[in-house]
Amino acid sequence: MSRIVCFGELLLRLSAPGRERVLQSPALDVHIGGAEANVAVLLAQLGHDAAMVSTVADNALGAAAVGELRRHGVDTRAVRAADGRMGLYFLSHGAMQRPSEVLYDRADSAFVRHADYDWDALLDGAQWLHLSGVSPALGLATAQATIDAARAARRLGVKVSFDGNFRGKLWQAWDGDAAGLLRQIFEEADIVFADHRDIAIVLGERVPSEGERAVAEAATRAFAALPNLQWLTCTLRTQHSVDRHTLSAVMVERDGTRRRAPDYELDGIVDRIGTGDAFAGGVLHGLIQGMAPPEVLHFGLGAAVLKHSISGDFCLASAQEIHDVTSQAGFHVRR
Repeated sequence: MSRIVCFGELLLRLSAPGRERVLQSPALDVHIGGAEANVAVLLAQLGHDAAMVSTVADNALGAAAVGELRRHGVDTRAVRAADGRMGLYFLSHGAMQRPSEVLYDRADSAFVRHADYDWDALLDGAQWLHLSGVSPALGLATAQATIDAARAARRLGVKVSFDGNFRGKLWQAWDGDAAGLLRQIFEEADIVFADHRDIAIVLGERVPSEGERAVAEAATRAFAALPNLQWLTCTLRTQHSVDRHTLSAVMVERDGTRRRAPDYELDGIVDRIGTGDAFAGGVLHGLIQGMAPPEVLHFGLGAAVLKHSISGDFCLASAQEIHDVTSQAGFHVRR
């Protein structure tokens, strides 16, 4: 097994039931989540030694979050409890032409208050470090912690996976220098999960096109500016309504090779949250397993497709279930 260390904040997700707006009725469904934790859970489900590094509130909420990760096989020994609160986000699922909406409540969380980590010790024995753009968006301290983690990994020979995950609302809350801080993390990454909009923010160069062509043009610019970068990949999504999407994915390698996965028609989506994290986890699994590049991309897309059918933030799927999606095994009842 490969050891993958994931760093980020554990969150409580409070969702309005069904398709209601938040507090339309006095009830909320609770899930544990967080971009990096979502990746850790899927990798653990797929048989890897996935470890989480984080800080949670020293109370029952923090203990429940850690326990949920542990229940799904994630190594939580590097998740510490400290004073402060748990970060929250509220979700209202969309319907028809009304999009889903997220409301953050994360200020002054334990994760933000306590951003000092011994990365040499935490990365001991790791082959990969997975980060996302959510952590640096929370404030200068967590941004520096993420940069320090990426630089330590590079120095120690640990591969760095970075999901751009740009969160404009979080950056605006403290008027953070998104371009300057994110650039320092992108510079250390071996693979980035990012599209042309993420690259435009980091490099300050807009791409005058859309879709696969835009990603390819952005990748060319990214490889020229970021010498450590080996792969750039992202999903391609067309939204016909909240419930019906067309999903594909593209990957560009440093030598310019570009691959496109097949389109999947998603109808009757259960939960879109965490689908990008499922894609990232699936791609990392494929790379670690030594799959051929087309299979790596298709497996990642299969994980993302399957996540749309699963409520909550985590993609609770096995490798066989993902392979069944990509091989079009059909919809008969598994007996």
